[in-house]
Amino acid sequence: MDAVHPDGNYSEEPAVDRRARVTPTPPQRTVLAVLIGLSVSHLLNDMLQALLPSLYPLLKDTYALSFWQIGTITLTNQTTSSLLQPLVGFYTDRHPKAYSLAIGMMFTLTGLVLLSRASTFVSLLLAAATVGVGSAIFHPESSRLARIASGGKHGLAQSLFQTGGNFGTSLGPLLAAFVVLPRGQHSLAWFSIVAFVAILLLGRIGAWYQRIGMPKPIAPAMTPSSLCLPENGKCLCIQPEKLPASMTRIASSGSWSMSATVGWPKTTPSLASRSTTSHRSG
Repeated sequence: MDAVHPDGNYSEEPAVDRRARVTPTPPQRTVLAVLIGLSVSHLLNDMLQALLPSLYPLLKDTYALSFWQIGTITLTNQTTSSLLQPLVGFYTDRHPKAYSLAIGMMFTLTGLVLLSRASTFVSLLLAAATVGVGSAIFHPESSRLARIASGGKHGLAQSLFQTGGNFGTSLGPLLAAFVVLPRGQHSLAWFSIVAFVAILLLGRIGAWYQRIGMPKPIAPAMTPSSLCLPENGKCLCIQPEKLPASMTRIASSGSWSMSATVGWPKTTPSLASRSTTSHRSG
């Protein structure tokens, strides 16, 4: 119920929007350790992602794949890694998860293990899709955390983040040439160690994300849809936008109040959600 101030004014308590958007509390300074951790994680993620296209010659010769089948593997991987990113970003904007980065890397690890054991075209597609899901989860949330850890230095944060990813993309084909091609497809499982290290690193970053105040509801701009006044033990709800401008005012604190010194008109159905037989007058 609304409070009645000593001066006779009725004041409505601010309405809480249950659908209020959420945001974490950003640090006041640049957290360089987190930015470096995200850059290294981006390096490892993109390095592992780059292994798949580097293996196309090996896969084509081993399984006698056509160029159409190679293209289908690429399409499957890009569909999950690229087209899913907006959906992941949309979801995590509303429901941020501190450890989603580590979960994404788990998908990449699973995809690598599947790829190392795949023996049919369908299993290759499944492995490619799983690796792509890991990338789709990683990029939206890691970009968000890089901005949060930037402390306002957004250019520095983005450049460090991108440098790690670009360097990792260039390392992938080299590792495939020197490790996987000489030893065969099964040697891909060795890279699960790299993915596991990335999971540990991203787990630490997720713990930091949770510790800084993982997302807290922020109050929306004060746009109350109704004003409730005590009336004989009941609540009389009036819509401010339907009252004369001379009868409403916005306090400096942002809360709505109405002066009791102003005479109240008789309650009508258009002004109140519940009609009463009497009302207060100032």
